[in-house]
Amino acid sequence: MPALYTALRAGFPADLDRIAISVCDDADAPLHYRWRDLDEGSAMLASLFADLGLKPGERVMLQVEKSVEALMVWLACLRGGWVLVPLNAAYQAAELAHFIQDAEPRVFIGQAERFGRDSQLAFTRGVEWVFTLGVRQDGSLLERAAQFPRAHTPVALAHDAPAAILYTSGTTGVSKGALLSHGNLLSNARTLVDTWGWQRERDVLLHALPIFHVHGLFVASHCALLGGSRMLWLNRFDPRRALELLADATVFMGVPTLYTRLLAQAGLGRAACAGMRLFISGSAPLQAETFDAFSERTGHTILERYGMSETGMLTSNPLMGRRIRASVGPALPGVQVRISEPDESGVGGVEVKGPNVFGGYWKRPELNDSEFTPDGYFRTGDMGRLDANGYLHLVGRAKDLIISGGFNVYPAEVEAQLNDLPGVLESAVIGLPHADFGEAVTALLVMQPGHATQEGELIQQMRARLAAFKCPKRILFVPDLPRNAMGKVQKKQLREQHAALYA
Repeated sequence: MPALYTALRAGFPADLDRIAISVCDDADAPLHYRWRDLDEGSAMLASLFADLGLKPGERVMLQVEKSVEALMVWLACLRGGWVLVPLNAAYQAAELAHFIQDAEPRVFIGQAERFGRDSQLAFTRGVEWVFTLGVRQDGSLLERAAQFPRAHTPVALAHDAPAAILYTSGTTGVSKGALLSHGNLLSNARTLVDTWGWQRERDVLLHALPIFHVHGLFVASHCALLGGSRMLWLNRFDPRRALELLADATVFMGVPTLYTRLLAQAGLGRAACAGMRLFISGSAPLQAETFDAFSERTGHTILERYGMSETGMLTSNPLMGRRIRASVGPALPGVQVRISEPDESGVGGVEVKGPNVFGGYWKRPELNDSEFTPDGYFRTGDMGRLDANGYLHLVGRAKDLIISGGFNVYPAEVEAQLNDLPGVLESAVIGLPHADFGEAVTALLVMQPGHATQEGELIQQMRARLAAFKCPKRILFVPDLPRNAMGKVQKKQLREQHAALYA
């Protein structure tokens, strides 16, 4: 199996002067990138990193807004065998400090407006180089890279060579890094291109996802690159602009939030989607109402799939055949899915195995025993059941994970920050059904007697501590929290009691 960049590059069309990516945020002046630009731009960046003395396996941390140049940084890392650590641009200083301390990157790439903060955090923790990268082809990284040649020979890498570290929150509130290899990512990309019937050089992907996680950076981008397919690129999702672009696209990948926002557009209908081949949804549960409404309005049945940061994609509803509402489909070819210790209804822990499944967490070898079974299956932490046709139905998360707008939020991390606020005695954070976000982060607080505060004030304080997607959408004040005989807060009871809060 070749290294990932070599395989992706083989998928480029023969005519490198064809348009590869059109940045379409501005309808009047789209910015076009040729396939040659992707190849030469990533070569210049790889040459820069090599000139800095980076050795294969060393880390490059990236915390910037979405841009084609950020994608080129990923391709550059693949060329040289460096490990990319992509981070959500919303992360705040305390979160970023943990990631830098844990990943030990030699290079940090951030936004110009945060250079003072980033450089202080990075240099005091041993990072050697800090660059900036903007969304308008600007920043110190591109200025330096412009001095280097447009050709670079990719290094030879084994299939198990590390490619990326994706941080995923733990139940203790401490994020841990999933270490993915070239082989993990390439096997998954090839499987998806085949499973979803990718039409080489004919499909056009409307890319409206962020590129700091599996869905946007790996699933969407890799399918398009392997298939030599043009991308219509939105740096930020705008439902009105996305609706306009559907006329020129054939494939769209989104989280449920994007679909609910498309449905809010009066112009969404069969005519707007006449040229579309496939709509794919994942990263969070798709509500039945959204599934049905989209089908009725557009004539297209959304294809749901299931994956994780640690595994890439695991299951998918079929391209041809029945797509079952509220199911994420059967296991992908080469992937094994089983249910551990099922109850009388067949529900148990979802365990998976396959060439796409990561080998372990970065610097956390002790987790290999707890997160993997003796026969090599990864314990996903999700609860589900397999029906008679092998379709997986997810019913919840064993570890109280909240997926809001496609982003993972673990209550323990949010609770730790809430409990640190003045006047808060204790807190419980739960996810509640929400038509737009899938699940809304919701906090219940027990306050100290006599301490007066407002919900909006506390939410603002939380936004200064955590990324916005982790912050509670609502904060409810309660006299106490329900507990069992062992003193554990009964979150299931809280979810049932407040299930209609956002109805």
